[in-house]
Amino acid sequence: MNEAQVLKEFEKAGALLNGHFILSSGLHSARYLQCARALMDAKRAAKLCKALAGKVREEIDKEIDFVVSPAMGGVIVGYEMGRQLGVPSMFLERPTGSFELRRGFAIPKGARCLMVEDIVTTGLSSREAIAAIRENGGRVVGGACLIDRSGGKAKIGTKLVSLAKLKIPAYEADKLPPDLAQIPAVKPGSRTK
Repeated sequence: MNEAQVLKEFEKAGALLNGHFILSSGLHSARYLQCARALMDAKRAAKLCKALAGKVREEIDKEIDFVVSPAMGGVIVGYEMGRQLGVPSMFLERPTGSFELRRGFAIPKGARCLMVEDIVTTGLSSREAIAAIRENGGRVVGGACLIDRSGGKAKIGTKLVSLAKLKIPAYEADKLPPDLAQIPAVKPGSRTK
């Protein structure tokens, strides 16, 4: 699956939005990828994650024992990536502001984990998820996401495999372009900033 085909899937799902958005990172953008909309169709989720799993197999030449994802955005993609890779998946939550394993999830000491996200913008959630995996005894073998909005610039502390790399401009609140500043902002993400 090439990047144009990936974007076409998001467009067909009504998941590529235009307007003024406050991202989970706190940055502002004129475009937003609502991954949950793209993944609400199980066939589309399987198609996207099958393609991403193929890239992971090609680019991360290490055994994977578990897929671990940050909630909320990573839950569906993490589950489907686990299914595609034939390994169990679990997710991290932020009940008190930092990621932790709950619901009886546990990572065996030294288990090889692939951290999986839906969208990466700055890499902050990915870095926090990777830190939590390590704190819980896991060994991170790499990261994966459907869309890397940073165009490959986000640093997560390990190799990041993405299905598509996009360079969608994002701005600090006090540095908005005039046309974007005139549009009321909405915050569709799951993290409070």
